[in-house]
Amino acid sequence: MFAVMDVNRGEVTMNHRGIEFTVAQTAVPGIWQWQFRIGEQVKSGKTETKIDLLAIRRVQLRIDRELKRSAGQPEPAG
Repeated sequence: MFAVMDVNRGEVTMNHRGIEFTVAQTAVPGIWQWQFRIGEQVKSGKTETKIDLLAIRRVQLRIDRELKRSAGQPEPAG
């Protein structure tokens, strides 16, 4: 896992299980915006917590759920 922090924007870019994701503070204290991409699907949302590491962990758990979900679906015929 690696992390790159943009201190000026309060944004962190990390990698979890080969998926790059970002977590950024919003203008509202305690609200974090996140985004990641699995294949062609971009997932994004917000989470509420005052603890930055908890916001990151929630995104990691979401990535795990999405990877599990995509592994259970067959590839589209092309």
